[in-house]
Amino acid sequence: MLESDSPHPLSLEPAPMARPRRVVRSRPLNPSRPPNLPEIQPLPRWARLNGGAGGVRNAMFLAGAGIAHLDQILRAGADVSSAGRDSVDVSNAGKNFGVEPVFSGALRQRLALTAAAACARLARLREDEAALRDAEHLTGCGGETSPAGRLHRLFRLFASRSVKFDAATLAIAAEHVGAPSAMDAQGLAGALRDAMIKADEPLAAAARVSEAAMHCLAAVPAIDAEIFVLWLADVALAQKLGWKAPIPLLATVVAHPALRRGQNGRRARPRDSDWSTALAGAYALAAGEAIDVAGALSRQTQKLLDAAPKLRAKSAAPVIEMLLADDCVTPARAAKTARLSDRGARRLFDRLIELRAVRELSGRASFRLYGL
Repeated sequence: MLESDSPHPLSLEPAPMARPRRVVRSRPLNPSRPPNLPEIQPLPRWARLNGGAGGVRNAMFLAGAGIAHLDQILRAGADVSSAGRDSVDVSNAGKNFGVEPVFSGALRQRLALTAAAACARLARLREDEAALRDAEHLTGCGGETSPAGRLHRLFRLFASRSVKFDAATLAIAAEHVGAPSAMDAQGLAGALRDAMIKADEPLAAAARVSEAAMHCLAAVPAIDAEIFVLWLADVALAQKLGWKAPIPLLATVVAHPALRRGQNGRRARPRDSDWSTALAGAYALAAGEAIDVAGALSRQTQKLLDAAPKLRAKSAAPVIEMLLADDCVTPARAAKTARLSDRGARRLFDRLIELRAVRELSGRASFRLYGL
């Protein structure tokens, strides 16, 4: 499913994470001497949105604290390509500043699944996370899928490449949220770029892009336009922060009870007059949850890298890289990528389970899915 030779640069088929410009990996992952990953500290309690009145008043502050911490995590990774070398070239010290952690692909893909499931509920579609995971990983690459499956594929774009506000990209994204083909993608692209120019900081960019998009999408069904705007806001935030690819954040929490307001518990919508405040609260909550996910993935990644030298399979390294890059991996896909037999791939995952380096995510005896 994770193809490296995508047929079109704007294809929504997942692809491996692009390497950071400042780091050139001269050799593939060598797990013979796994590195120690830096420990990820959880977001402090004082920086978390608690849903109370104070949380609403301090939404901007809490969002800034959470996003700053998440930004630090995304720039504090270790270059594992040097694992297993007998010496370290001190002349390269300091050149790894800004490297994303090795599990950043899995982080984006896992949050993409959460975002897609949340949007499916907003659109009153039936698929939950388990159904979306099965549909994406157990069917043929690029095959037909359901409306919820198309939302999942849209959010999976976050894990494969940077996203720009150009007409071609927006037209493809619009198709996946159900927007009509007659939508003026060129006009929308121009409006979004203007909004980005006028915004001087990340949260303002996300809010301005939301406002511009809702104006341009007035003819699109409300729920489709809203889901599209949640996606666009995350793209704007990532562009202002200089992330190499966006992270699904806003859609993962937009319907969270802590963000509901009024006696009826109404959720915030991009067309609301106070959307910028609601958006800040949502990012405060989403950043905290994303940091928690990153912490769990970091600990599991360390277990995986520690287990790597104990694996007898010569093709274990490509499978490890696949697990670090995606939400989950099937034995069939691992066998194809690493040139293992089907039986060899199953035995490899059984060994990883035995070492507690991965988890089986489906809970089934067959058609199993494995991930961090």
